[in-house]
Amino acid sequence: MTLKEDIIKKAKEIESETFLVEEVSYVPTISNSKLTFGCKGLEFEATVLYIDMRGSTAILNIHRKRVVAKIHMLYYHAIVKIAKATGGEIRSFNGDSLLVFYPGNTKETLSNAVKAARQMKYAIKTLLNDKLKNYSDIDFGIGIDHGKILATKVGIGGADETKDLIWIGNAVNKSTKISDKCKSDYNIGISELVYNNLTDDVKYVIEDGFWGKSKKNIWDWFCIYYNNNVENCYATTYHISI
Repeated sequence: MTLKEDIIKKAKEIESETFLVEEVSYVPTISNSKLTFGCKGLEFEATVLYIDMRGSTAILNIHRKRVVAKIHMLYYHAIVKIAKATGGEIRSFNGDSLLVFYPGNTKETLSNAVKAARQMKYAIKTLLNDKLKNYSDIDFGIGIDHGKILATKVGIGGADETKDLIWIGNAVNKSTKISDKCKSDYNIGISELVYNNLTDDVKYVIEDGFWGKSKKNIWDWFCIYYNNNVENCYATTYHISI
């Protein structure tokens, strides 16, 4: 069979096959036996945290590749450690960006993702940039949304480098859109759905005032254009120390 014939044959198979979706309560991995290269997917509900480094091309133009590699190592180490410590499942390393899924549909699930984002900001802005003061500060944007995500396997069988999982759903796409709008000092943005379901410890701070202690909302409104609609979002400059 020629390469052309092989591609046409596979396209016909996929087009004619019914796509089967199974609901699960966990974040699938590439080794999951339920995921094949046929029309099969696993759907789960989760809060999606998407983080993307800003200005990486400029950093590459300023520093040697080995220095850029060290910057990325520091950046990813901090993100992964915080994500895992807050219940996140790390997926899809892609250059300067990373997806983290928090499976579940409770307020605690959503709030854990936001807590992680605020801890990531502290780690990058306060801990890492101090270590990088002789090189380049790291800037970044984090977007967070919640919803159902479909995971399916793509590529071909055989060696690991020829296959991967893709993550399909508005929660993934919207979190990237929100992230695009976020940078210093408003590094963290969340969808209205996430905002409306946050626990108080990540939505407010307690401040002393003339009349005693009061709750201050730390989130400021902004909007994005998504799916031909203007959607409300919220961003914050606040972090959480670790």
